[in-house]
Amino acid sequence: MRSDYSPFFRSTVGFDRLLNLLDTASEQGYPPYNIERSDENNYRVTVAVAGFADKELSVDVKDRVLTITGKKDEAEKPAYLHQGIAGRGFERSFQLAEHVEVKAARLQNGLLHVDLERIVPEEKKPRRITINAPELTAIQGSKAA
Repeated sequence: MRSDYSPFFRSTVGFDRLLNLLDTASEQGYPPYNIERSDENNYRVTVAVAGFADKELSVDVKDRVLTITGKKDEAEKPAYLHQGIAGRGFERSFQLAEHVEVKAARLQNGLLHVDLERIVPEEKKPRRITINAPELTAIQGSKAA
């Protein structure tokens, strides 16, 4: 399903790049992937990499960009009578938010799971500031007799 974002182009200024990203996000491409959120600070990117061995895959992070690459060894390519399983090389990139780190990557049942965690430094975490107001004292009046 393709969404039409053209009404937003008419009423916004400077958000054209954001709207283009939304537009291309629906075009998933190869290989298909999922992005899951298990809690507030933990995420998982799962990429369908059927037919790839762990030595044919690489997971790299540079400048807050997670790049997953798959490259088949051309020397081992058999002579197919029919090839229905895509085994072509790929490169899939994901822009990581600030303070998101890759914790682990594992290959299981043809799916590559990359676990991510957002670790916000203590000085960047929101904190509540107490308001110190002057204490009000009651004015003691004298009783006139």
